[in-house]
Amino acid sequence: MTAPGRLETERLVLRMFRESDLDAYAAMCADPEVMRHIGDGVPMTRSEAWRSMAAVLGHWSLRGFGLWAVEERSCGVLVGRVGLWRPEGWPGIELAWTLRRESWGRGFATEAAVAALGVAFGPLAQSHVISMISSSNGPSIRVARRLGMRLEGRTELLGGSVEVHGIRRRPAPIRP
Repeated sequence: MTAPGRLETERLVLRMFRESDLDAYAAMCADPEVMRHIGDGVPMTRSEAWRSMAAVLGHWSLRGFGLWAVEERSCGVLVGRVGLWRPEGWPGIELAWTLRRESWGRGFATEAAVAALGVAFGPLAQSHVISMISSSNGPSIRVARRLGMRLEGRTELLGGSVEVHGIRRRPAPIRP
């Protein structure tokens, strides 16, 4: 199971992280509003953001899929990270997204997530994908709903309670 290292949508490029992304990625991860619903909700220092990027790249090496750096096609600005994530102990393959605040409300999370979901159900042949979202994160819950995800329950994650939203691959129609 290996995902492509690069995808393109109408407005976005999803690609592997590179060292030159650190300034923009660290700025996103240092924003308290961006990080409020991510992990323990604490903004990251620059060195923590670097380690986060390294973990994302390591996940690709270990699992054959992961989070892509997402940039706007028109200008090359880093929008955030979106992709498929399953660290050790995770309850399933998660479709995850985090965008810098300046990119909120523009449909980028949904656009990139649709592309990632296509990889999950296509090349990775997954039958079920989840997104774990804080119940107070209304915008991400709305993205999950636009993707066709439904609330499936709750679980404990990194010391806090999260909602588990999920979607199942629709079976291909049977042809006579």
